[in-house]
Amino acid sequence: MHLLKHNGYTGHVEFDDEADIFHSEVLDTRDVITFQGKTVENIKTAFRESIDDYLDFCASRGKNPNTSFSGKLMVKMNPELHHKIYHKAIKSAKNFNDWIVETLEKNCN
Repeated sequence: MHLLKHNGYTGHVEFDDEADIFHSEVLDTRDVITFQGKTVENIKTAFRESIDDYLDFCASRGKNPNTSFSGKLMVKMNPELHHKIYHKAIKSAKNFNDWIVETLEKNCN
């Protein structure tokens, strides 16, 4: 898997060895944006053009380009883990949400 970046969007690229083509989709939006190319340069160009076309399309419609991230995350876990996390947050003198965000930030850098 390879990721491309352009204007704050990420493209996930895979190679289909049967079709002998790169194909990809944009990960950072609920709208479906796909693209493909025969070479590395083709896929990079197709990605940038797809993002630019999407942004132009949104602008022409007066629509905000959407993203798939609201900043809210619902996570299901077993009750024992939930209880442990709660206690970790209390012991660190943080509220539950702040402790989780801080812990995730530490582990995602």
